[in-house]
Amino acid sequence: MQDKRLVISGTYSTGKTTTTTALSLATGIPMINALSAREILTDLYPGRRFQDMNSIELMALGLKRLEERIREEYILYKDYGSFISDGSVLNEWIYGTVRMKVGINPGAPMYHQIAKAILGISGRSFFKKYLAAYGQVTNQHAKNWYTDIVHLPIEFTMKQDGHRPVSEKYRNISDIELKQAYEKLGFPVIDIRGTQIERLDKIINYFDLPQIISSKEAVIQAEEKIRCNREAISQKIIEQYVEPNTKEKISFITKF
Repeated sequence: MQDKRLVISGTYSTGKTTTTTALSLATGIPMINALSAREILTDLYPGRRFQDMNSIELMALGLKRLEERIREEYILYKDYGSFISDGSVLNEWIYGTVRMKVGINPGAPMYHQIAKAILGISGRSFFKKYLAAYGQVTNQHAKNWYTDIVHLPIEFTMKQDGHRPVSEKYRNISDIELKQAYEKLGFPVIDIRGTQIERLDKIINYFDLPQIISSKEAVIQAEEKIRCNREAISQKIIEQYVEPNTKEKISFITKF
């Protein structure tokens, strides 16, 4: 399988990590092994929660994720000629633009969101320009780099694991805008729905991909692999976290 650079698109809690991992196991096509946002968080800002991050920290996290994705894409393309990507460089850009619409900390308490909305009024013009420039770079990369897009629409409720930095409103808007972004670039976006096994079968059949293990076995292996990884990351987040004092809480709320 040569020159197949397939993106599994979708927003938070659409099951794209499971689908991507299982599809890679089922077909033997390598998947992008870039650090997740949670893993980057534990390195860049140990002990910090997503809902307490300010705009500078969120931009830094997005840039680091972009670096991770592009480096891993290049490595897999050079070594194998193909890859399957869990999301793409467009994810962090869309997530940023949606934060400008619904608030930079959509998973935080309402009083926190209101304070940030007021404090961010003066800086919104700059951040919109920054995101416009960021979008130009990521859109050009996506257009030149990916070959096929599969989009997983929202079918599952969001997992309340304490680490999801978003709201349902944020999730619904980003779901729509991710798909529209690929369509604007001229990609024929394929919507895939169903159980994880049904998704794999549909994707493999649609693109006529090779299959080295059954879809059922691939999903079982993927779910176990992801569970172990997420438990380790969650444990690291818990170990790093120290309850902020009153001064620190005020700083989180009052710094845009």
